[in-house]
Amino acid sequence: MSVSMFKISVPVFIRGLNVLAGLLDKAEAHAAEKKIPLEDLFNARLAPDMLPLSGQIQRVSDTAKNAIGRLTGVPAPSFPDEEKTFAELRERIGKTIAFLETVKPSDLDKSDRREVTINFTKVKFTFTGDDYLLKFALPNFFFHVTTTHDILRNQGVAIGKVDYLGAYS
Repeated sequence: MSVSMFKISVPVFIRGLNVLAGLLDKAEAHAAEKKIPLEDLFNARLAPDMLPLSGQIQRVSDTAKNAIGRLTGVPAPSFPDEEKTFAELRERIGKTIAFLETVKPSDLDKSDRREVTINFTKVKFTFTGDDYLLKFALPNFFFHVTTTHDILRNQGVAIGKVDYLGAYS
C-alpha cells in the first residue's frame, strides 16, 4: 500500500496551521488573564539568535505554501513578513490554509519524482519531490510549529502536548 504525496502534505500542513491558531487562542487568553501585553508574546523568542514567535509562524506559513507550490508547479501566494498583531498572524494562517484547500490530490500526482531545488545564500540543494517533502519541508514545518509551542510554553502559557498534537478529526 502506498501513501500519496497529497495525503502526507496538504492535510498535515492544514492540521499544523490549525494547531498554531489554537496556540494563538491560548496565548491571547493567557495574556488577558495575566495582564501581559500581547506584544511581549508576539516578540518572545527562545534565544537571541532565533526568530520571535511572529517569525516562527511566518516560517510555518511559508514552508507549507512554498512546499506545495514547488511540488505542484503552482505559484504559491507571497505574503510579506509584516504582521504586527495576533490578528494579522491569524489572517496569514487563514490565507495559507485557504491556498492549501485549493490543492487537489491529482495536483500532486507524480510530484514524488519532480526535481526540487532550494537555494540558500551560499548553498543549493536539489531533491526529488518525495525527499524534499520528507527530508526538508516537513521537518522544517514541524521545527517552527514546535518552536512556536516552546516559546509560548516558555512564556508561561498553559499549553502541553495535547495542544501541540491538536484534534484528530
